[in-house]
Amino acid sequence: MEIVELNNGVRMPQTGFGVFQITDQAECERAVLDALEAGYRLIDTAACYGNERAVGAALAKSGVAREEAFLVSKVWIQDAGFERTQASFEKTLSNLGTDYLDLYLVHMPYGNYHGSWRAMEELLAQGRVRAIGVCNFLPDRLLDLVLSHNVVPAVNQVELHPFCQQRLLRALMDDLGVRTMAWAPFAEGREGLFAHPELAAVGRPYGKTPAQVVLRWLRQEGIAAIPKSVHRERIDQNIAIDDFALTEEDMARVRALDRGRSLILDVPALDEVRRLHGITFAQ
Repeated sequence: MEIVELNNGVRMPQTGFGVFQITDQAECERAVLDALEAGYRLIDTAACYGNERAVGAALAKSGVAREEAFLVSKVWIQDAGFERTQASFEKTLSNLGTDYLDLYLVHMPYGNYHGSWRAMEELLAQGRVRAIGVCNFLPDRLLDLVLSHNVVPAVNQVELHPFCQQRLLRALMDDLGVRTMAWAPFAEGREGLFAHPELAAVGRPYGKTPAQVVLRWLRQEGIAAIPKSVHRERIDQNIAIDDFALTEEDMARVRALDRGRSLILDVPALDEVRRLHGITFAQ
């Protein structure tokens, strides 16, 4: 498993396992158990996914020591602000059955995320989280956050796949020392990614699938990724990317697929802001 170092010295697996949209608790627990058995050690969840308890239960049953796992969760918009974030964090720890997080993220750049960040800086200073970061922060919001506070985010988790490569954002993040993490590395199957002819052609000489090509491309770009699947065969395939390397020509072929825009979540779009503010959940 490839390991990357964050800007505060914390070491993080570069390939993890995501559980977004796995809402059935038994299915989520089984998928996380399969992932841990396959060798994944970074598990990414969020308060609003409604499956933190299933993740915690899977880790408890897995036999993997807590210190060997890298747990990531996020605070949602409805819990933005200093005190609400503190309360949400305590609930997240209870759900996961742990007394610390490896990485805690502000889920969206909406609401009182500055208050959330102050709470997370305090949690970091107390040693209750090992690193803090953000999700879906585009250049203006990310730079504003950095210039307004003492701690630079260790990670920014964003939509990133061959069709949306976030080049301008990644350049800023490189300057700031923020690690890029890709959610939806397979573009949620859009553009026929799993059978995409160009990705298939790149993978054919190596005996690898388009999905494995994408994960290897992200690996060589220095980007962390959290692929999701509930199928054991694909869970195994998604971590089997250490036995080949893409050439520079291969890398260029994948880079050429970039459309320079979101396919899934247009963060600044007014309709999206309204929609996401309207999502609430019971923890």
